[in-house]
Amino acid sequence: MIVSTRGRYALRVMIDLAQNIEQDRIPLKEIAERQSISQKYIEAIMTLLSKNHFVDAVHGKGGGYKLNRMPEEYKVGDILRLTEGSLAPVSCLVKGAEPCAKKDVCKTLPMWTKLDDLVENYLDSVTLKDLL
Repeated sequence: MIVSTRGRYALRVMIDLAQNIEQDRIPLKEIAERQSISQKYIEAIMTLLSKNHFVDAVHGKGGGYKLNRMPEEYKVGDILRLTEGSLAPVSCLVKGAEPCAKKDVCKTLPMWTKLDDLVENYLDSVTLKDLL
């Protein structure tokens, strides 16, 4: 599993919002500057986070972004699943994938399944608060 730039940046943005939770709303420009990420790239990430109710967004003058929950309520696994689509180590374990023709005889499937469980469980045990 390789986490894309989008997933890594989404985590950085969410951590930034958690670190600045005492502020009302944080303008996109401030987050982009602090994180050294282009504003255009962050816009796409924030749209995804906002549409999926991970953050609250207010547009226009005085607008910005803020967490809509406490940092300990955000699981890293949820953020990465949103941005990455799947955390599965092999394509046959991606939710909704076509069943593999070799599933019943695959000698490696138990290993991949265990790895998938370990990754999912670990990332779901880490919250934004843990990363502050």
